[in-house]
Amino acid sequence: MKKTVLIFGSIAGLIVATFMATTMAIMANTSGSAESTGTSMVIGFASMAAAFSFVFVGIKNYRDKHNGGVISFGKAFWLGFLISFVASSIYVLTWAVEFNLFIPDFMDKYTNMNISYMVKSGLKDQKLVEAVYDSLLNNYQYKHNPFFFTMYTYFEILPVGILITLISALILKRKTAAV
Repeated sequence: MKKTVLIFGSIAGLIVATFMATTMAIMANTSGSAESTGTSMVIGFASMAAAFSFVFVGIKNYRDKHNGGVISFGKAFWLGFLISFVASSIYVLTWAVEFNLFIPDFMDKYTNMNISYMVKSGLKDQKLVEAVYDSLLNNYQYKHNPFFFTMYTYFEILPVGILITLISALILKRKTAAV
């Protein structure tokens, strides 16, 4: 089981980390429009879904090649969770390296872009703009605390992996071997 987790988790992690690193680099080095951020988020979640398809493939591979065609929901879920955790860990590590070494001013750019977008969209309520700015600034402070940075980043990706794990375990569970 360990080999399956490492192989499929690494493949999924490399896919999602590559897409994330690329889109973040592009976003950090462009004008930073809200539209480009929205596009980056769509690409990011699509890459997560594509990467986590390897959860399904990993569970099916383990069930069919190593477990005699049989797997319980619990075992399938645990296997999928471990694959998701490995992939998510690669994502977190990649984001930490990129954030700290290559785009340390990302949160400044992101905050300014959001405030600019709110003002351009016609928001006149200065208190609301300040509240959003304070919220983004608070988020910025969390990003500089290694514990909160890690937890926050896991929270970006791991729920997607858990959802796909749940669906995969439900689809792939099998009490008796197929004939």
